[in-house]
Amino acid sequence: MKYYMIAGEASGDLHGSNLIKELHKLDANANIRCWGGDLMQAAGATLVKHYKELAFMGFIEVLMNLRTILKNLAFCKKDIQQFKPDVLVLIDYPGFNLRITEWAKQQGFKVAFYISPQVWAWKESRVKKMKQTIDHMMVILPFEKNYYKNKWDWDVEYVGHPLVQVIEEFKEKVDSSEMNVNSIKDAAVINQLLTVNALTTHHSPLSVAQPLTKPIIALLPGSRKQEILKKLPVMLEVSKAFTQYQFVVAKAPGQDDAFYEALLQPYPNVAAVAGKTYYLLAQASAALVTSGTATLETALFGVPEVVCYKGSNISYQIAKRLIKVKYISLVNLIMDKLVVKELIQNELTVENATRELHSLLEDEERKAQLQKDYADLKAILSAGGNASAKAAHSVYTIAAA
Repeated sequence: MKYYMIAGEASGDLHGSNLIKELHKLDANANIRCWGGDLMQAAGATLVKHYKELAFMGFIEVLMNLRTILKNLAFCKKDIQQFKPDVLVLIDYPGFNLRITEWAKQQGFKVAFYISPQVWAWKESRVKKMKQTIDHMMVILPFEKNYYKNKWDWDVEYVGHPLVQVIEEFKEKVDSSEMNVNSIKDAAVINQLLTVNALTTHHSPLSVAQPLTKPIIALLPGSRKQEILKKLPVMLEVSKAFTQYQFVVAKAPGQDDAFYEALLQPYPNVAAVAGKTYYLLAQASAALVTSGTATLETALFGVPEVVCYKGSNISYQIAKRLIKVKYISLVNLIMDKLVVKELIQNELTVENATRELHSLLEDEERKAQLQKDYADLKAILSAGGNASAKAAHSVYTIAAA
Protein backbone atom coordinates (compact mmCIF):
# COMPACT_ATOMS: atom_id res chain seq x y z
CA MET A 1 0.00 0.00 0.00
CA LYS A 2 0.99 3.64 -0.40
CA TYR A 3 1.65 5.98 2.55
CA TYR A 4 2.42 9.71 2.42
CA MET A 5 3.96 11.18 5.61
CA ILE A 6 4.72 14.77 6.59
CA ALA A 7 7.04 15.72 9.46
CA GLY A 8 8.50 19.21 9.75
CA GLU A 9 11.01 18.96 12.60
CA ALA A 10 13.85 16.79 13.92
CA SER A 11 11.60 15.13 16.51
CA GLY A 12 9.02 14.34 13.85
CA ASP A 13 11.75 12.81 11.71
CA LEU A 14 12.76 10.55 14.62
CA HIS A 15 9.24 9.38 15.41
CA GLY A 16 8.37 9.12 11.73
CA SER A 17 11.37 6.88 11.12
CA ASN A 18 10.28 4.46 13.84
CA LEU A 19 6.74 4.50 12.50
CA ILE A 20 8.12 3.61 9.05
CA LYS A 21 10.15 0.71 10.47
CA GLU A 22 7.07 -0.69 12.17
CA LEU A 23 4.96 -0.24 9.03
CA HIS A 24 7.44 -2.27 7.01
CA LYS A 25 6.98 -5.13 9.49
CA LEU A 26 3.23 -5.06 8.82
CA ASP A 27 3.35 -4.28 5.10
CA ALA A 28 6.33 -5.72 3.24
CA ASN A 29 5.27 -3.86 0.10
CA ALA A 30 4.79 -0.48 1.77
CA ASN A 31 5.55 2.41 -0.59
CA ILE A 32 6.25 5.44 1.61
CA ARG A 33 6.81 8.98 0.40
CA CYS A 34 7.63 11.66 2.95
CA TRP A 35 8.52 15.14 4.01
CA GLY A 36 10.95 14.66 6.87
CA GLY A 37 14.65 14.07 7.32
CA ASP A 38 17.59 11.72 7.10
CA LEU A 39 16.13 9.23 9.59
CA MET A 40 12.87 8.76 7.69
CA GLN A 41 14.80 8.37 4.47
CA ALA A 42 17.14 5.81 6.05
CA ALA A 43 14.10 3.88 7.34
CA GLY A 44 12.95 3.33 3.76
CA ALA A 45 10.88 6.33 2.68
CA THR A 46 11.40 8.42 -0.45
CA LEU A 47 12.27 11.91 0.83
CA VAL A 48 10.50 14.73 -1.01
CA LYS A 49 11.61 17.71 1.09
CA HIS A 50 13.87 17.97 4.13
CA TYR A 51 12.55 19.50 7.33
CA LYS A 52 15.50 21.91 7.37
CA GLU A 53 13.74 23.76 4.55
CA LEU A 54 10.56 24.02 6.59
CA ALA A 55 11.59 25.05 10.12
CA PHE A 56 10.45 28.58 10.92
CA MET A 57 10.15 29.54 14.59
CA GLY A 58 8.00 32.25 16.19
CA PHE A 59 5.33 34.63 14.93
CA ILE A 60 7.68 37.13 13.31
CA GLU A 61 9.77 34.45 11.59
CA VAL A 62 6.66 32.82 10.12
CA LEU A 63 5.42 36.14 8.74
CA MET A 64 8.79 36.85 7.17
CA ASN A 65 8.77 33.46 5.42
CA LEU A 66 5.08 33.33 4.52
CA ARG A 67 5.70 33.25 0.76
CA THR A 68 7.97 30.20 1.11
CA ILE A 69 5.43 28.45 3.34
CA LEU A 70 2.62 29.01 0.83
CA LYS A 71 4.79 27.70 -2.02
CA ASN A 72 5.57 24.59 0.02
CA LEU A 73 1.88 24.01 0.69
CA ALA A 74 1.01 24.24 -2.99
CA PHE A 75 3.84 21.90 -3.96
CA CYS A 76 2.86 19.41 -1.26
CA LYS A 77 -0.76 19.23 -2.40
CA LYS A 78 0.31 18.63 -5.99
CA ASP A 79 2.73 15.90 -4.92
CA ILE A 80 0.07 14.12 -2.85
CA GLN A 81 -2.36 14.24 -5.77
CA GLN A 82 0.19 12.65 -8.08
CA PHE A 83 1.19 9.95 -5.54
CA LYS A 84 -2.40 9.04 -4.56
CA PRO A 85 -1.65 7.47 -1.15
CA ASP A 86 -3.95 4.99 0.59
CA VAL A 87 -3.50 7.08 3.73
CA LEU A 88 -1.96 10.43 4.58
CA VAL A 89 0.00 10.36 7.87
CA LEU A 90 0.68 13.76 9.41
CA ILE A 91 3.18 13.98 12.27
CA ASP A 92 2.76 17.01 14.56
CA TYR A 93 3.91 20.25 12.73
CA PRO A 94 0.42 21.78 13.03
CA GLY A 95 0.91 25.11 11.23
CA PHE A 96 1.52 23.22 8.01
CA ASN A 97 -0.20 19.88 8.55
CA LEU A 98 -3.58 21.23 9.67
CA ARG A 99 -3.81 23.14 6.40
CA ILE A 100 -3.14 19.90 4.59
CA THR A 101 -5.82 17.98 6.53
CA GLU A 102 -8.59 20.32 5.42
CA TRP A 103 -7.56 20.09 1.79
CA ALA A 104 -6.98 16.31 1.95
CA LYS A 105 -10.46 15.70 3.36
CA GLN A 106 -11.97 17.67 0.49
CA GLN A 107 -10.00 15.53 -1.96
CA GLY A 108 -11.22 12.31 -0.37
CA PHE A 109 -7.93 11.14 1.16
CA LYS A 110 -7.91 9.23 4.45
CA VAL A 111 -6.06 11.20 7.13
CA ALA A 112 -4.26 9.87 10.22
CA PHE A 113 -2.64 12.36 12.59
CA TYR A 114 0.20 11.13 14.81
CA ILE A 115 1.26 13.33 17.74
CA SER A 116 -1.43 15.88 18.43
CA PRO A 117 -0.90 19.62 18.09
CA GLN A 118 -0.79 21.19 21.56
CA VAL A 119 -4.26 22.69 21.24
CA TRP A 120 -4.76 22.29 24.97
CA ALA A 121 -2.10 24.99 25.36
CA TRP A 122 -3.20 27.44 22.68
CA LYS A 123 -5.31 27.75 19.52
CA GLU A 124 -7.97 25.51 21.01
CA SER A 125 -10.35 26.75 18.32
CA ARG A 126 -8.55 24.43 15.90
CA VAL A 127 -10.12 21.34 17.46
CA LYS A 128 -13.53 21.70 15.81
CA LYS A 129 -12.02 21.59 12.33
CA MET A 130 -9.52 18.89 13.34
CA LYS A 131 -12.37 16.64 14.42
CA GLN A 132 -14.05 17.18 11.05
CA THR A 133 -10.98 16.57 8.89
CA ILE A 134 -8.91 13.92 10.72
CA ASP A 135 -10.09 10.32 10.45
CA HIS A 136 -7.91 9.00 13.28
CA MET A 137 -5.93 10.94 15.89
CA MET A 138 -3.10 9.22 17.80
CA VAL A 139 -1.88 11.09 20.90
CA ILE A 140 1.30 10.51 22.91
CA LEU A 141 0.62 12.46 26.11
CA PRO A 142 -1.63 10.71 28.64
CA PHE A 143 -3.80 13.70 29.52
CA GLU A 144 -4.67 14.36 25.87
CA LYS A 145 -7.09 11.42 25.56
CA ASN A 146 -9.27 12.74 28.39
CA TYR A 147 -8.95 16.31 27.10
CA TYR A 148 -10.39 15.40 23.70
CA LYS A 149 -13.08 13.11 25.10
CA ASN A 150 -14.29 15.26 27.97
CA LYS A 151 -14.13 18.62 26.26
CA TRP A 152 -14.78 17.75 22.60
CA ASP A 153 -16.52 14.36 22.65
CA TRP A 154 -13.80 13.02 20.34
CA ASP A 155 -12.42 9.51 20.82
CA VAL A 156 -8.70 9.58 20.11
CA GLU A 157 -6.13 6.83 20.62
CA TYR A 158 -3.41 7.08 23.28
CA VAL A 159 -0.48 5.04 21.99
CA GLY A 160 2.09 5.92 24.67
CA HIS A 161 5.14 8.09 24.14
CA PRO A 162 7.57 6.90 21.43
CA LEU A 163 10.59 8.33 23.24
CA VAL A 164 10.37 5.67 25.96
CA GLN A 165 11.07 2.93 23.44
CA VAL A 166 13.69 4.98 21.59
CA ILE A 167 15.71 5.61 24.74
CA GLU A 168 15.36 2.06 26.06
CA GLU A 169 16.62 0.69 22.74
CA PHE A 170 19.56 3.08 22.87
CA LYS A 171 20.47 1.98 26.38
CA GLU A 172 20.28 -1.68 25.35
CA LYS A 173 22.58 -0.99 22.41
CA VAL A 174 25.12 0.76 24.61
CA ASP A 175 24.94 -1.96 27.27
CA SER A 176 25.44 -4.66 24.65
CA SER A 177 28.63 -2.93 23.54
CA GLU A 178 29.87 -3.16 27.12
CA MET A 179 29.69 0.57 27.68
CA ASN A 180 28.00 1.08 31.02
CA VAL A 181 25.80 4.15 30.66
CA ASN A 182 25.52 4.46 34.43
CA SER A 183 29.26 4.89 34.98
CA ILE A 184 29.03 8.66 35.05
CA LYS A 185 32.21 9.11 37.09
CA ASP A 186 34.25 6.60 35.09
CA ALA A 187 36.56 8.79 33.03
CA ALA A 188 37.58 5.93 30.76
CA VAL A 189 33.97 5.15 29.89
CA ILE A 190 33.16 8.80 29.29
CA ASN A 191 36.20 9.11 27.08
CA GLN A 192 35.27 5.97 25.15
CA LEU A 193 31.65 7.00 24.63
CA LEU A 194 32.28 10.56 23.60
CA THR A 195 35.78 10.85 22.20
CA VAL A 196 35.23 8.13 19.62
CA ASN A 197 31.90 9.69 18.75
CA ALA A 198 33.14 13.05 17.52
CA LEU A 199 33.43 15.02 20.74
CA THR A 200 35.41 18.10 19.78
CA THR A 201 36.50 21.42 21.09
CA HIS A 202 36.15 24.17 18.51
CA HIS A 203 39.84 23.73 17.78
CA SER A 204 40.41 20.00 17.39
CA PRO A 205 39.02 16.57 18.32
CA LEU A 206 39.63 15.51 21.90
CA SER A 207 41.88 12.47 21.70
CA VAL A 208 42.96 9.74 24.09
CA ALA A 209 45.84 12.03 24.97
CA GLN A 210 43.23 14.45 26.32
CA PRO A 211 41.05 12.19 28.49
CA LEU A 212 37.82 13.49 29.97
CA THR A 213 38.50 13.24 33.68
CA LYS A 214 35.74 15.60 34.83
CA PRO A 215 32.03 14.85 35.22
CA ILE A 216 29.95 16.27 32.38
CA ILE A 217 27.34 19.01 32.20
CA ALA A 218 25.30 18.78 29.00
CA LEU A 219 24.11 21.89 27.16
CA LEU A 220 21.12 21.34 24.85
CA PRO A 221 20.33 24.77 23.36
CA GLY A 222 17.83 23.66 20.71
CA SER A 223 17.83 22.97 16.99
CA ARG A 224 17.01 26.28 15.31
CA LYS A 225 19.47 29.14 14.87
CA GLN A 226 17.15 31.70 16.43
CA GLU A 227 16.73 29.78 19.68
CA ILE A 228 20.38 28.73 19.88
CA LEU A 229 21.53 32.34 19.56
CA LYS A 230 19.20 33.34 22.41
CA LYS A 231 20.04 30.58 24.86
CA LEU A 232 23.49 29.16 24.22
CA PRO A 233 25.41 32.33 25.18
CA VAL A 234 23.80 32.24 28.64
CA MET A 235 24.54 28.53 29.02
CA LEU A 236 28.16 28.99 27.99
CA GLU A 237 28.70 31.79 30.47
CA VAL A 238 27.44 29.50 33.27
CA SER A 239 30.36 27.16 32.57
CA LYS A 240 32.77 29.68 34.14
CA ALA A 241 31.32 28.94 37.58
CA PHE A 242 31.85 25.17 37.31
CA THR A 243 35.52 24.62 36.56
CA GLN A 244 35.35 21.16 38.14
CA TYR A 245 32.99 20.01 35.36
CA GLN A 246 33.37 19.47 31.62
CA PHE A 247 30.65 21.34 29.71
CA VAL A 248 29.62 19.78 26.40
CA VAL A 249 27.28 21.33 23.82
CA ALA A 250 24.97 19.05 21.82
CA LYS A 251 25.08 20.41 18.28
CA ALA A 252 21.84 20.36 16.32
CA PRO A 253 21.59 18.35 13.12
CA GLY A 254 21.66 20.67 10.15
CA GLN A 255 23.65 23.47 11.80
CA ASP A 256 27.18 23.70 10.47
CA ASP A 257 30.35 23.82 12.57
CA ALA A 258 31.09 27.42 11.60
CA PHE A 259 27.89 28.57 13.30
CA TYR A 260 29.00 27.07 16.62
CA GLU A 261 32.61 28.16 16.13
CA ALA A 262 31.80 31.83 16.71
CA LEU A 263 29.78 31.07 19.83
CA LEU A 264 32.32 28.68 21.36
CA GLN A 265 35.45 30.69 20.56
CA PRO A 266 35.58 32.53 23.93
CA TYR A 267 35.15 29.25 25.84
CA PRO A 268 38.15 27.00 25.08
CA ASN A 269 37.22 24.57 27.86
CA VAL A 270 33.74 23.87 26.45
CA ALA A 271 33.50 20.94 24.04
CA ALA A 272 30.81 20.00 21.52
CA VAL A 273 29.38 16.80 20.13
CA ALA A 274 27.52 16.37 16.84
CA GLY A 275 24.89 13.71 16.30
CA LYS A 276 25.56 11.98 19.64
CA THR A 277 23.17 13.70 22.06
CA TYR A 278 22.05 10.44 23.66
CA TYR A 279 25.65 9.41 24.35
CA LEU A 280 26.09 12.78 26.00
CA LEU A 281 22.95 12.47 28.14
CA ALA A 282 23.91 8.94 29.13
CA GLN A 283 27.01 10.34 30.80
CA ALA A 284 25.83 13.75 32.05
CA SER A 285 25.65 14.69 35.73
CA ALA A 286 23.21 17.51 34.93
CA ALA A 287 21.98 19.54 31.96
CA LEU A 288 20.76 22.93 30.84
CA VAL A 289 18.04 22.20 28.30
CA THR A 290 15.87 24.26 26.02
CA SER A 291 12.13 23.67 26.26
CA GLY A 292 10.54 21.02 24.06
CA THR A 293 11.13 17.34 23.46
CA ALA A 294 14.68 17.57 24.83
CA THR A 295 13.34 18.16 28.35
CA LEU A 296 11.54 14.82 28.20
CA GLU A 297 14.54 13.00 26.72
CA THR A 298 16.76 14.36 29.48
CA ALA A 299 14.30 13.20 32.14
CA LEU A 300 14.04 9.70 30.64
CA PHE A 301 17.82 9.44 30.92
CA GLY A 302 17.47 10.40 34.59
CA VAL A 303 19.58 13.54 34.21
CA PRO A 304 18.83 16.49 36.56
CA GLU A 305 17.96 19.48 34.38
CA VAL A 306 17.19 23.17 34.32
CA VAL A 307 14.76 24.14 31.55
CA CYS A 308 15.84 27.27 29.69
CA TYR A 309 13.65 29.33 27.36
CA LYS A 310 14.19 32.70 25.74
CA GLY A 311 12.69 33.97 22.49
CA SER A 312 12.44 37.27 20.69
CA ASN A 313 10.64 39.78 22.92
CA ILE A 314 7.77 40.33 20.48
CA SER A 315 7.15 36.59 19.95
CA TYR A 316 7.34 35.98 23.70
CA GLN A 317 4.87 38.75 24.55
CA ILE A 318 2.39 37.42 22.00
CA ALA A 319 2.82 33.83 23.21
CA LYS A 320 2.46 34.86 26.84
CA ARG A 321 -0.99 36.25 26.12
CA LEU A 322 -2.15 33.25 24.11
CA ILE A 323 -0.72 30.17 25.82
CA LYS A 324 -2.89 28.75 28.59
CA VAL A 325 -0.70 26.20 30.38
CA LYS A 326 1.01 26.40 33.75
CA TYR A 327 4.36 25.08 32.49
CA ILE A 328 6.43 25.04 29.30
CA SER A 329 8.28 21.79 30.02
CA LEU A 330 6.69 18.51 28.96
CA VAL A 331 8.00 16.94 32.16
CA ASN A 332 6.04 19.37 34.32
CA LEU A 333 2.95 19.28 32.10
CA ILE A 334 2.68 15.49 32.22
CA MET A 335 3.33 15.31 35.96
CA ASP A 336 1.09 18.35 36.57
CA LYS A 337 3.57 19.83 39.03
CA LEU A 338 6.92 21.62 39.06
CA VAL A 339 9.37 18.72 38.76
CA VAL A 340 12.10 20.62 36.91
CA LYS A 341 12.88 24.31 37.29
CA GLU A 342 11.89 26.54 34.38
CA LEU A 343 13.82 29.74 33.65
CA ILE A 344 11.72 31.64 31.15
CA GLN A 345 12.62 34.78 29.17
CA ASN A 346 13.91 37.44 31.63
CA GLU A 347 14.42 34.78 34.32
CA LEU A 348 16.98 33.06 32.10
CA THR A 349 20.09 34.81 33.38
CA VAL A 350 23.59 33.55 34.09
CA GLU A 351 23.05 34.12 37.81
CA ASN A 352 19.77 32.19 37.97
CA ALA A 353 21.01 29.29 35.86
CA THR A 354 24.20 29.06 37.93
CA ARG A 355 22.24 28.97 41.19
CA GLU A 356 19.85 26.29 39.95
CA LEU A 357 22.65 24.15 38.56
CA HIS A 358 24.53 24.33 41.86
CA SER A 359 21.38 23.18 43.66
CA LEU A 360 20.85 20.24 41.30
CA LEU A 361 24.42 19.07 41.78
CA GLU A 362 24.72 19.59 45.54
CA ASP A 363 21.26 19.19 47.16
CA GLU A 364 20.95 15.45 47.86
CA GLU A 365 17.32 15.69 48.96
CA ARG A 366 16.37 17.50 45.78
CA LYS A 367 18.22 14.93 43.66
CA ALA A 368 16.43 12.03 45.37
CA GLN A 369 13.00 13.59 44.87
CA LEU A 370 13.80 14.31 41.23
CA GLN A 371 14.72 10.69 40.54
CA LYS A 372 11.46 9.53 42.14
CA ASP A 373 9.50 11.93 39.94
CA TYR A 374 11.41 10.77 36.87
CA ALA A 375 10.52 7.14 37.67
CA ASP A 376 6.84 8.07 37.99
CA LEU A 377 7.02 9.96 34.70
CA LYS A 378 8.44 6.97 32.86
CA ALA A 379 5.76 4.69 34.29
CA ILE A 380 3.02 7.02 33.05
CA LEU A 381 4.49 7.26 29.55
CA SER A 382 5.09 3.50 29.30
CA ALA A 383 1.47 2.62 30.01
CA GLY A 384 0.55 2.62 26.32
CA GLY A 385 3.22 0.07 25.32
CA ASN A 386 5.36 0.45 22.18
CA ALA A 387 3.97 3.68 20.73
CA SER A 388 5.49 3.29 17.26
CA ALA A 389 4.15 -0.24 16.86
CA LYS A 390 0.67 0.74 18.05
CA ALA A 391 0.58 3.77 15.77
CA ALA A 392 1.78 1.70 12.79
CA HIS A 393 -0.97 -0.86 13.37
CA SER A 394 -3.59 1.90 13.32
CA VAL A 395 -2.13 3.48 10.18
CA TYR A 396 -1.99 0.11 8.40
CA THR A 397 -5.58 -0.65 9.38
CA ILE A 398 -6.79 2.70 8.01
CA ALA A 399 -4.85 2.24 4.75
CA ALA A 400 -6.26 -1.26 4.26
CA ALA A 401 -9.87 -0.29 5.01
